[in-house]
Amino acid sequence: MMPAQETYDVIVIGAGAGGMTTAAVAAAEGLRVLVIEKTAFVGGTTAWSDGMVWIPANPKMQEAGLSDSITDAVQYLSSTVPETANAGLRAAFLARGPEAVAYLEAKTEVRLQPVKACPDYYPERLGATSGGRVLEPVAFNGTKLGAHFSRLRAPLPEFTLFGGMMVDRLDIPHLRRIGKSLRSTLRAARLICEYALQRLGSSRGKTLHLGNALAARLYASLLARQVEVLFSADVQDLSMQGDRVGGVVIRHGSRDRSIAARRGVVIATGGFSHDAILRKRFFPTAAGVVSAANTSITGDGLRLATSIGAALNTDATSPAYWVPASLFRCADGSRGVFPHTVTDRAKPGVIAVNAAGRRFANEALPYHEFALAMLRDFNGKPDRPFHLICDRQFLWRYGLGRIKPFTHNLRRYVAAGELIEARDIAGLAARIGIKPAVLTATIASYNSGAKEGRDPEFGRGSNIYQRHLGDAAHKPNPCVAPIVGPPFFAVRIYPADIGTAIGMKVDAQARVLREDGTPIAGLYACGSDMGSIMNGNCPGPGIMLGPVLTFGYIAGRHLAEGAMTSMPASAATTPV
Repeated sequence: MMPAQETYDVIVIGAGAGGMTTAAVAAAEGLRVLVIEKTAFVGGTTAWSDGMVWIPANPKMQEAGLSDSITDAVQYLSSTVPETANAGLRAAFLARGPEAVAYLEAKTEVRLQPVKACPDYYPERLGATSGGRVLEPVAFNGTKLGAHFSRLRAPLPEFTLFGGMMVDRLDIPHLRRIGKSLRSTLRAARLICEYALQRLGSSRGKTLHLGNALAARLYASLLARQVEVLFSADVQDLSMQGDRVGGVVIRHGSRDRSIAARRGVVIATGGFSHDAILRKRFFPTAAGVVSAANTSITGDGLRLATSIGAALNTDATSPAYWVPASLFRCADGSRGVFPHTVTDRAKPGVIAVNAAGRRFANEALPYHEFALAMLRDFNGKPDRPFHLICDRQFLWRYGLGRIKPFTHNLRRYVAAGELIEARDIAGLAARIGIKPAVLTATIASYNSGAKEGRDPEFGRGSNIYQRHLGDAAHKPNPCVAPIVGPPFFAVRIYPADIGTAIGMKVDAQARVLREDGTPIAGLYACGSDMGSIMNGNCPGPGIMLGPVLTFGYIAGRHLAEGAMTSMPASAATTPV
């Protein structure tokens, strides 16, 4: 039902992390807020993600005794994001990110904790840290949402156990040691029993982790502050009052209606990952059509804003953030996408090969960097195949893609064509369209060094980030082991985006800018609708959600201040 009140202080378009952060902050400041969501759920892609939030010098790492400084972060970003574009926005992010964390902890239901051992992606660069800049959401009890739990977008089934059990990353080693360690076995038994009890009255577990916990905490923040969320509604137009955005025109059911916003409208629809026209315009041909972002993300916000003169920030090193992904068929017949972020590529005993049957990159690279290597290797040829290759021992111990560790029955994956199996390397090569002699030579070359824990070709496992993703129990190199035991397996991978980097130009207050650099009064943007402050570079885990929460907070606070007057687009901040 449409809310009876047709005028609000703030209207937020989109109920992902950016939109919900803005709404929660504005409401905490006493404003009346309406969130309009085109789907039936809150959470967007965040609900599917790992929930990592990268914010240097944040107060949580300081509480944990981990040292960091804005000076170190500036030094680190100067080498990992060397472009001058958006320097003022990066400075605003560094200055206000810690403030945003402290505010959200104090005024909303958001709770974050530092990941003490989670290095920046380029740990050898000056100013890098080995952990703490990355925050993760504290686990959340979904029962606190009451009947509203059904409105929280579920995590990807491939990242749950037993049909809906979420697992904290610290529990994963214990699950791998079931039957080998009494402590781990008891811990796993307790988790499974808790999950079984939760399933008695729910379609999935209610102990939430990762991005699902962050989305739930933000939603709980909205509910606690009486923020109205209108589901399954499309915004058709932005309403103008002179040169100021004064509200929206929506379609809800079969009716169109206008809703006014006294202070402003915030666009947070998630970018354009699933819009064919914008993908063709901005993405390289080699990117194809695979996206790991939520399918509802179709460029709605960008079209609304550009229709009234908003400028796009196209000055990006990469138009999106990339991840290698494998495809599969879901139970309902739809196509599933599994992002290979941290679960398998860096583990010992797997390699990635290109269409020629040769390794093309260090498999333990950060997912964005690895997928960029895939795009470069395409060499202008569309649909060039890549595969991850391993043996039975690796598949049993670590899993591969959505196939979980300790999976006994692989027949359904093989029958579906998702997993390719062969008794020897030559047979595997033939099944994936590679010359057997080439793949045999590639694996022999890799194995010659791997027997001693070395990777002379790409140096896999050579820094603390790569070793962090490997298997600490495997010696001497947690990222390298030979591929030796039949049968052998392959999974095809594709370069996929997890979110767009091209978006609207904004100022340091998150106000949307025109081509001449002046703000459009009453219009804000955050999340992936806002152009990447890192210009499509990816310096650390959580590099998308860190700015999302920060600029959502900035927008909410600025709206609460009621300062709608025009000011220069350049922020009074020190360039990074």
